[in-house]
Order: sequence, then C-alpha cells, then structure tokens
Amino acid sequence: MNKANLLIADDELIERQTLSDILKLEGYRVATVSNGEAAVDYVRMNPVDLIILDLRMPGMSGLDVVKVISRLSPDVEIILLTAHGSIESAIDALRNQVNDYLLKPASPTQIIESVEHGLSRRNAKLKARENQQTENSFNENAIVTLGDGTVIDYGRRIVRYGNRSILLTPAEGRLLRIFIENVGSVFTHRELVLRVQGYATTQQEAPEILRPLVSRLRQKLSGVPSLMERVVSVRGTGYVFENEPANPDGFNNIENSYS
Repeated sequence: MNKANLLIADDELIERQTLSDILKLEGYRVATVSNGEAAVDYVRMNPVDLIILDLRMPGMSGLDVVKVISRLSPDVEIILLTAHGSIESAIDALRNQVNDYLLKPASPTQIIESVEHGLSRRNAKLKARENQQTENSFNENAIVTLGDGTVIDYGRRIVRYGNRSILLTPAEGRLLRIFIENVGSVFTHRELVLRVQGYATTQQEAPEILRPLVSRLRQKLSGVPSLMERVVSVRGTGYVFENEPANPDGFNNIENSYS
C-alpha cells in the first residue's frame, strides 16, 4: 500500500470524488477540499506530499495557491487540473513549483501516472538532500586556512583574522562556504536560495530573499583582506565569488583540515 498523503482541491464535488476514488484504490491517503483557501489551511495543519489542484476556482485561484504553497511547503509536488482554454496559464505555472498539469477530463491512467511521477520526483529530491546533509555533516568541522592567515571554521561558523573573530549566522555560513568552494562560478539568485535556504523560489522572489543576506555577509567580511569585496553582483543573474581578493596574495595558499 502506498502511504503518500495527497490533497485534492477542486470546487466541483463530482471531480473531487472521482479523483479521490481513483487514488484511494491505488493505496494513497487522500483528503479533499473545495477551494484554494481551504487547501492552504490544510497544508498548514497536515502533512501533504502532493496536491492535485484545480486551476480555476472561486476566490483564491489555483495559481494563487501555488504561490503560497511554494513558500509554505516547498517540498510539496503540485499537479494542476486545467481546461483546454487554460493551457497557457498551466504552462506558465510550470515555471514555479508546479510539476505537471492534466487536461480535464483526465483518464484514470493519466491521473495515476502523473501522481506516480510527481512522487518519484519528490522522493528523488528528498534523497538528494539527505545525501547532501550527510556529506555536510561529515565535513561540518572543516577548517579552511587562507594564505593571509584567515581561518574559516565551518562547524562553529567563525571567521578569524588576526585578533578578530567574526561570527556568522547559519545562512551566512552556508553562503560563504558555497562561494569559497566555487570560486569564479556564477550562481543565479534561485540557485543560491535553494542551496542556502533549502527551498525553491520564483525568479522574482529570489533576489529579494538574497539581498539582505549578501549585504550582511559583505559587511562582516569587509575587514578581512582575503575575503573583502569578493562577492560580486552579476547584473540580471546573481552573484559570483571573484578569484582575486583585495589582497592578491590572500588566496595563494589554501589548506583544508578536519578537526
């Protein structure tokens, strides 16, 4: 029996019941709601792995629900239900957290296959994150020593330069580590939010989330010659950690050790 938790949000009673019956026969645990507001409330209070969401509902539309769910529970897979006239809107939604869409009326086979694919994607993402967390845990006590004597202790989230000890927040520590380990690589705003914060955002939201974080990190590193002025904005794209520090000799010698 499949133990995944599914939510169906559709204002049509017959549609909700039909989808529920099909998926319950496949062993899924299925809940149903009749509007977008109820879908958001349900996700706030209950574990949900995948949502089948009607694009057009009275009140809060399917796309509005997608935007809220993307922030509220970014690991939830979303499948949109749409009529032929709304295909463009459904395709546009794929740029956000929506992973698939079904044209009404969808056959049982199409519904089941779409749900299976969505859950497979979710499981793959969770597995990859688990592997990354395991790797990070193994290396969490890594200490990097730069050529000018600056020491970065990732486990304690401390940057030491001379007599200074700069304490970083968890997000600042993750961001600095990404930059240090990928010198010269350009990251988009969305890539950095996903890697630092662990959730997906839209192209419009990501810069707003990153700007204050990058600003704080730059300010904290402003007095460290080998790290200052290294985080550079790439117009319209994201950020890059430049190869050359303010002190050209600051990065000539990097040693990695594990405590």
